[in-house]
Amino acid sequence: MRNLKAFVLLLVGVVSFSSVAVAAEDKIAILDVQQAMFASDYAQSRVKQSLESADFVALKAKAEGSAADLQAMSKEVEAKRLTWSAEQAESHQKRMSYAKADYDLAVQKIQGEQKQLQQKILQDLSPTFQQALTEVIQEEGITLLLRAESVLSASAENNLTAKVVDRLNQKTNAVNEDK
Repeated sequence: MRNLKAFVLLLVGVVSFSSVAVAAEDKIAILDVQQAMFASDYAQSRVKQSLESADFVALKAKAEGSAADLQAMSKEVEAKRLTWSAEQAESHQKRMSYAKADYDLAVQKIQGEQKQLQQKILQDLSPTFQQALTEVIQEEGITLLLRAESVLSASAENNLTAKVVDRLNQKTNAVNEDK
């Protein structure tokens, strides 16, 4: 019985040691995919182009103008509401509703444009991103890659995001120079 107990303890020790050795061979890293793609030079350039486009500037101006109108109307209500007749108050409320609808529509269009741009960037960068990621994983000898969003704690040296951004920039800049 004593020999069996000693054998089991020895077996547990060997298994524990071998699993530690295997774990030591694994190289674990994390990656923030969204950050890697949107921090790239390509994505930053596309965002800048979009923000400077005539359509976006017009939408932003419309939203800002509607917001200013609403603010002015609110101040007018504060100053004059006690002196207004029911009809004047109703008319003013109607104008405020229209200005609010204009503002909401402009904001909705801006958000739609931003979402469409994000999807276009993801679609355009996806193949190049996969290549860059594969190369970095192979070069670094990564055996397990986790999404940064799902990790509670990791040291900076385990984060591949910056390396993938650099590689993605190299690849996209090389493609742009070839054109």
